Amino acid sequence: MNPSQLDEPVRVSTGKNYGFVMDNRKCIGCHACSVACKAENEVPLSVNRTWVKYVETGAYPDSRRHFQVTRCNHCSNPPCTRICPTEAMYQRDDGIVEFDPSVCIGCKACMQACPYDAIYIDPNTNTAAKCHYCAHRTDIGLEPACVVVCPEHAIIAGDMNDPTSEISHLLATQDVTVRKPEQGTAPKLFYIDGNDVVMHPTATERTPDSFMWSDVIPLHDIKITAVNGSSNGHSKGHAPAPPKTARTHSNGTALRQPQTQGQPEYGPISFSGGRMAEHMVQVAYNAQHKVPWHWPVPAYLVTKGIGSGLFMFLSLGLGLGWFSSDPLTNVLVGFVSMLFIAMTTALLVFDLEKPERFFYMLIRPQWRSWLTRGAFILIGFTIVGGLWFLIELGAYWGGSGNVANATRLVFLWVGFPLAVLTAIYTAFLFAQAEGRDLWQSPLLPFHLIVQALMSGGAAMLALDFFADIPAQIISVATYLFVASLIVDLFVTFAGEFGIPHASDIAARAAHDISHGHYREYFWHGSIIIGHVVPLVMILLGTAFPILAVAAGLLAAVCAIGGLYAYEYAFVMAPQDIPNS
Repeated sequence: MNPSQLDEPVRVSTGKNYGFVMDNRKCIGCHACSVACKAENEVPLSVNRTWVKYVETGAYPDSRRHFQVTRCNHCSNPPCTRICPTEAMYQRDDGIVEFDPSVCIGCKACMQACPYDAIYIDPNTNTAAKCHYCAHRTDIGLEPACVVVCPEHAIIAGDMNDPTSEISHLLATQDVTVRKPEQGTAPKLFYIDGNDVVMHPTATERTPDSFMWSDVIPLHDIKITAVNGSSNGHSKGHAPAPPKTARTHSNGTALRQPQTQGQPEYGPISFSGGRMAEHMVQVAYNAQHKVPWHWPVPAYLVTKGIGSGLFMFLSLGLGLGWFSSDPLTNVLVGFVSMLFIAMTTALLVFDLEKPERFFYMLIRPQWRSWLTRGAFILIGFTIVGGLWFLIELGAYWGGSGNVANATRLVFLWVGFPLAVLTAIYTAFLFAQAEGRDLWQSPLLPFHLIVQALMSGGAAMLALDFFADIPAQIISVATYLFVASLIVDLFVTFAGEFGIPHASDIAARAAHDISHGHYREYFWHGSIIIGHVVPLVMILLGTAFPILAVAAGLLAAVCAIGGLYAYEYAFVMAPQDIPNS
């Protein structure tokens, strides 16, 4: 053994595998577990590590209240640990999913990865936090505080690998269920007598007008409106009768009108006689969770697309001989590309809850995270693109140009794959955000490349308004811009929104974009302003060459604005769908 290793602690596997069982046959909804958790772990107001969800079913006098204790599932395959860029969220050998606030940068990626809304940002420390199985108690042989305080012994914790433990006995003798098994996280929070309506958040309306003891803070200032135009607030408690239809099957059977995927016309679950589940089922109390990512994320997608798209355009154009090199164009493209990549980095840092710790991704990277990989891709692209820009700038300012001519294609071809990775790595980051099913799109890498090329072509048309770019380069940029707009429309309609989605969560988010709260961003912002207007402007510039430069600038501005509108809807809509 190396003598330097003698002082290192010897880590021996405990062989333990901790989990929870919630016995809903005994739970009385007293919230003792929530209070004990707050007291034991000094959890601030407005956030929860453990909370009790109330759902009431039926109509008087046949009504019932169901309780569900909700918290971190301490998954066997936790997605939050994979996406964390600094290993602040990690899984111990005994199965407990723990967190280290001292190295958390507040990126909120773990919140997006969790399919159960179990993670929050501590308002006092601005770092992630959640149930950690009272590890400080477990390590000295004590049970978690919630287990000790429960008056009905409805919470059972223990080692599932110990065949003599109570939890092992319950798992062997009782029918248990878990939340969202389809996510593949293998949760270790088991429910005896778990109620499906309580466990599946989309089985009922997201929120009523008010909870039992508190007002509901709406995510938006508008009410969700049913397809027939009436409000689905259901304050009167009566379901609208399904409209009569003349549609019939070939055998003469009357058919109901087809519905759009992701938004059932008559409510999430329907009963006979036209009575809807959302009128017989109401969430009486639940913890409300904040949306983690806001405008900086869609803005960063746009700036990243412009920076990488410009470089990709020049690399392809010069490398494939589509046009000749122009010193001024090279300098402008290098400057604008690096400027927007710098803006991308600034937006990423700005969106952190602990921005002063951004460098933790570099000094203690967790390599499974695409946040970490993306950070190093951005650094690599900045180094290559920055060096190339400085060489081109030196040549433009009076240098001989020999160095620039000798190294130009080398830098462009080395930088091209880095530009491509810069454009698409967010698709793999979104794929790790397993709490947002709409982002799990296999088309997303290709879609991001198309958007980057569209952004690069738009940026070239905009530059032509401020500088004298050679006509050959602008001609290629115009063709690329138009082709990218058309392909982007096809991918959006036929791919992202034309193909039925594999899960209800993804379908609801897609419907919210195209027909719900974000429809104005999608139709008016992305489709009309971002695609139709630019195509019309290009046609106008082609028909009237004297207007070509001004029309190109307007087309570019509209395309970039439309791209932001699309990205805003794409980022925000999935976060509006509840996970608990």
